[in-house]
Amino acid sequence: MRKKGPGRPPVTTHALIEEIAFRLFDEQGFDNTTVEQIADAAGIARRTLFRYYPSKNDIPWGQFDESLRHLAQHLREMPTDVSTAEAVQESVKAFNHVDPAAVEQHRRRMRLLMNTPALQAHATLRHGAWRAVIASYVAQRHGMSPDDLHPRTIGRVALALALSAYQQWLEDEQTSLPGLLDEAFAALHHHLDDQRAVIPERRAAGTGQ
Repeated sequence: MRKKGPGRPPVTTHALIEEIAFRLFDEQGFDNTTVEQIADAAGIARRTLFRYYPSKNDIPWGQFDESLRHLAQHLREMPTDVSTAEAVQESVKAFNHVDPAAVEQHRRRMRLLMNTPALQAHATLRHGAWRAVIASYVAQRHGMSPDDLHPRTIGRVALALALSAYQQWLEDEQTSLPGLLDEAFAALHHHLDDQRAVIPERRAAGTGQ
């Protein structure tokens, strides 16, 4: 039977499990921290932890799947008179919005995700899901399939721009993440502006205009 710490109630929320896990990652390193140690520190069973996170590699990503659903919803709700580039840019900024009180924790999270070799294979899967959301939206706007070259390209370019902005933000703490995203996504505007003569915007459902 699992022993609980004296006077410590078991932790059963995503946020508190993440807080405990990140403390252990800071103290021991990601590779040296086990699921059992995280569960013990949280006062919960290993199987309970797996109800919140399928694996240790999922913990640094937080509630990423829920965030992706919000990203897709934000894109769907963008006005049809907003260009594809503007819609993607504003939605990516909304996806990456960080409450001022949580900035330092977000830096810890992103440093871990971007600089830990053991997490890179998992990042490939997560980034693929992120790109798919962008590609699906672009495909809908242009009357294409998400598997067509143009939507796929925009998904990959958008991800590269966001990651570049994050890298700069982590290296220079005086910078603004929203400002860096705006600066990076200016390149996407130029690309899509050049494509308008070739691939018309789909301004309303059921039209190719």
